[in-house]
Amino acid sequence: MDRNSVTGLVLIGLILTVFSIMNQPSADDYKKKAKTSTTKVIDKTSNKDKDHSAVSANAGTEQTPNDRKQAKKVVMGKIVSLENDDLHVDFNTKGGIVAAVYLKKYKSYKDFANKRNAALCLFKNGNAFNQLIIPVGNQTIHTRNYQFEVVKQDAKSIVFEAPLAGGKVRQTYTLNKSYDLDYVVELVDLKGVANENVKLNWKADYNKTERLFSEQRRVSTVCFNQKNEGLDYLSETTNDSQGAEDDIEWVAFKQSYFSSILKPTNAFPKNGTKFRINTFKGNQHKSWTLLKGYSATMALDFTNNKASFNWFFGPNDYELLKTYQSNYDDILNFGWGLFRWINLYAVQPIFNLLVDYGMSVGIAILILTLILKLILMPIQWKMFVSSVKMRILKPEVDELNAKYPKQEDAMKKQMEMMSLYRESGASPLAGCVPMLIQMPILLAVFRFFPAAFELRQQPFLWAEDLSSFDSIFDFGFSVWPYGDHVSLFTLLMAGTTLAYTFMNSGNMQQPQQPGMPNMKVIMYIFPIMMIFFFNNYSAGLSYYYFISTLISIIMMVVIKRFFVDEDKLRVKMADRKSNSGGADKTKKKSRFQEKLEEMQRKQQEMTKNKK
Repeated sequence: MDRNSVTGLVLIGLILTVFSIMNQPSADDYKKKAKTSTTKVIDKTSNKDKDHSAVSANAGTEQTPNDRKQAKKVVMGKIVSLENDDLHVDFNTKGGIVAAVYLKKYKSYKDFANKRNAALCLFKNGNAFNQLIIPVGNQTIHTRNYQFEVVKQDAKSIVFEAPLAGGKVRQTYTLNKSYDLDYVVELVDLKGVANENVKLNWKADYNKTERLFSEQRRVSTVCFNQKNEGLDYLSETTNDSQGAEDDIEWVAFKQSYFSSILKPTNAFPKNGTKFRINTFKGNQHKSWTLLKGYSATMALDFTNNKASFNWFFGPNDYELLKTYQSNYDDILNFGWGLFRWINLYAVQPIFNLLVDYGMSVGIAILILTLILKLILMPIQWKMFVSSVKMRILKPEVDELNAKYPKQEDAMKKQMEMMSLYRESGASPLAGCVPMLIQMPILLAVFRFFPAAFELRQQPFLWAEDLSSFDSIFDFGFSVWPYGDHVSLFTLLMAGTTLAYTFMNSGNMQQPQQPGMPNMKVIMYIFPIMMIFFFNNYSAGLSYYYFISTLISIIMMVVIKRFFVDEDKLRVKMADRKSNSGGADKTKKKSRFQEKLEEMQRKQQEMTKNKK
């Protein structure tokens, strides 16, 4: 392997290392176990809403007698429900809010590992609400503090009403098929209320649903789609807030594998619309029981005193989100620019085709890797042939290095090396360029597998869940910076990378100038670093890199043994060199060579003048 090939590998290694460090889970230890009980679907008075006794101090003097009477009561909500084949939604009559959402076809990791048949709870009663903020004169009504009456209910819909500001507020929820909940707000004969000042406030604290809490929390945030500027989102790692700079087409409370997306019929006006994400830290009880605190306050665009919305509560499945034709799939972190295009238009279609064909996810990853390797086979071939050529020329290159040891002769040495490469038909860039061509695919896959919903809770060999780390041994305590377990796929990935490095170590050129790093040492350190960086990553990702490197090793052995005869190639290069010797004397020099010779002449003149 020539220096340029090694440089390409080092670049890939460094970029992957930076990606790993940037995406490394936080050091917080989320091993604390909260005592929780399974949430039951009930139709009785709730006694868990601790803040229901607090009534907004803003709902006061400017309200009607009915409003003041309602505000003075300490009301307790009643839970009523709607459900279809995919969703179970609990509503609380206090505020007429969406109180809890259950996805019936999915399980939390805890229930999956314990083989319990329980629906996955996105958020439970007491941890979420949606309310209207209605200015009345100098005061403000917050509807979540008011008791709503169920005036109509059937199998698919429910209607809540509450008397407010001399009129009433009506909220209608309709549960359609799949993961959609329609939501309609009507302001009926409210006195002293300007519709353009009414806002919708939506908050939710998500439950832990995946194996590694810190990794699930790391990719959770608020996303919002701007009418003209497209997708934007808040920080995934710290507390963050932002006001809208454009009208908002939808807002998503997103976590690793599930999201809640609210889309209005008329876009949320930018004035008065803002978003916030709160990361629970320290000794807060929420810091080890809930993901993050999501909040969105949105201005509303009423039509005939009515505002309507569609809520999506469901999985971050690319194919499903794509069917909404509203760019919901933009929330999936498949990388940016070229990397995202590779994932969406190459990796994702092939992978989905294999999974839809009935293959297990583990076998689908294997077949996907083989397909990608076959596509890259010409590049692999060119890299290997270039490596062989550079190895054949290595003795002559070493002679040139010995012939011109001084720095002032560097230009002359470079010219003779260029002549050597040209005469023998070798190119130092032939190994580097193909490596750079492969780099976007390597980085694209780094983003694809951790974000692919298809890997969630899919077992393969010893890994019980390919979307999370595979553990063959748990320490029972954390060892910094390694972790609290041993991931076998990560060890296999590092082992094959080390073997691939060893097979190519004989081709690595040692640095000639003092102070230059030893490339061989760097290439051996990189596989060791991978053990620490990938230990907590998706087992599917480590499995892919392991298979990919293993196939590269097999391809290199096959090419070397059956397709490339090094002795014949050496003879061919020698013939080319001898035949080009006389031709080069009459052949017109290239512009690059002329410039190189001119630079050498000027350098020699400068050296002479200094003397």
